[in-house]
Order: sequence, then C-alpha cells, then structure tokens
Amino acid sequence: MEQVVYLDGSLLPRSRALISPFDFGFLYGYGLFETMRAYGGRIFRLSRHLDRLHASMQALGISAGGYNLKEACYDTVAANSLSEARIRLTVSLGESEGLDPPAQPKITVFIVATKYRPPAGHVYATGYRARTASIRRYSGSALSRLKSLNYLDSLLARSEARREGADEAILLNEKGFLCEGSTTNVFLISGGALLTPPESAGCLPGITREAVVGLACTLGIPVFERELSPDELSVADEVFLTNSLLEIMPVKDIDGKPIGCAGAKGAGQVTQRLMEAYRALVAAEFTSLP
Repeated sequence: MEQVVYLDGSLLPRSRALISPFDFGFLYGYGLFETMRAYGGRIFRLSRHLDRLHASMQALGISAGGYNLKEACYDTVAANSLSEARIRLTVSLGESEGLDPPAQPKITVFIVATKYRPPAGHVYATGYRARTASIRRYSGSALSRLKSLNYLDSLLARSEARREGADEAILLNEKGFLCEGSTTNVFLISGGALLTPPESAGCLPGITREAVVGLACTLGIPVFERELSPDELSVADEVFLTNSLLEIMPVKDIDGKPIGCAGAKGAGQVTQRLMEAYRALVAAEFTSLP
C-alpha cells in the first residue's frame, strides 16, 4: 500500500504529491517544521507543537492560511493506519519568483506520517555517545530559536559526529557556551540539580524540554536555566538529551570521556526518575482524553 501524505488540504498518494520548484521553502529554506510522536494513534502535546509553530510563523510573516493543522495531522496518521508514528509537519511561504516574498503568499503545507520504532531498550539502558561539534550556533541569529527549514548546521554537525562513531553532536554557541544537540536539547545533573542552557544561548524551546522542566519541578528537583561551559558538561554527574521522538536519552560519554554514572552503569538515578515520570506523563495525558 502506497504511503498517503497531506499536501495543501488534500490527502494524496506519495507519488502524486508535487511541490513547485519555485517554492521558497525549497529555494531558500523559508519555512518551518515540527516533528511529533503518536502513541496509540494520539499525538503527544500536539497543541504545544502547533502553538510553537504558529508563533514561529508569525515571526517569519507566514499566514496560517485557514488550514486546520490539528485535524490534518490526525487525518494523515489515520490515512496510513498508524498507531505508533512519527509525524513531520512542514509549512513554507509557498511559491514566488525572485528574492522578495509574495505580497499575498499561498503557503505550502505538507504532512507525512511514518511508523516509528524507538531505539531498543538496551540503548536507553546504556545511553548515547556524543561528540562536541566544530560547528557553532550563533545565539543572536533570528533563526536560532525557530525550528526552521534552514537545518544545514544541524545536519553537518550530526554527520561529523556519526563519522566519529557518535550518536549525537553537541553544539556550543559563538561564546563557547553549551547550546543544544543537533536534534536535541541537552540537560545536566550536577549536585542533584537539573541544569540546561537558556533559550538566550540559542537553543530551540523544545516541547520535550518544556515537559522535562515541569516534571523536575513536580519531583522536587531544582532546575536552573543558565549559561553552561563545556567543562561543566564534562564533569556532570549525569547528562541526557531530549526530543519528541527519543523522549529522554541518557548520554554515556562525550568526546570519548565517560559521563558520571551513565559512563559506567547506564542511566543515572535522576535521569531514570525523569524517564519514568515522562512515560507516566504520556500515559496520563492520553488516559484523561475523552
């Protein structure tokens, strides 16, 4: 059965989904995307993803165009008969000529849903290997806190890490402070407290990041968002990564150096508590739905 995708208000077989070569998303990366995860056919925190998307669209001057994006995401999941799924929602400025955006843009909306298989249990038990990327984030960039189609820095950093045998790249900003992973937010556990870079460091305001900060507060774990040096990362008791697909992934070593408990025994105690709390949160939110 051919995959079904959503394009500009219609569900289509993948082979019939055509986007103009003059689309500003293709030509200039003028667009945004969200990656979400469905559990049992329910998309976790879809409303928060759409809130972030709409805020970013406003920042880029992209109109919502009257689309019901929530309904479109669920229709795409259902059309592919998926239960556990990865959903990618892409919005671009649409077609135009030259460098100036059209006065009245007709946006492109593209949604794809595929079956999602998370990493095996033993990967969560032992954790990821990470490498510090040579590429830097610029915290002053207008795009630094947007999930834009300008994703080349992340892809290059990820490729660099993979060539070195790592699972994820850790990016610093132009000041030399910790920013984020190529596809993740980064957290440290130090002295029992949860530390993470602030958005002003140039990191994406992740939906899973937001959930983890809330869970830590509920569990009585002190949370500090502040500038963090690479040295603090290397001497942390625990390090973990977050995104909507991975949930919470422990890090066992960075640049070949073991990180606290994760380097020797798997996920540390605080990370384990948060992993369990996150999975309980997912279950609770869907149980409470009508």
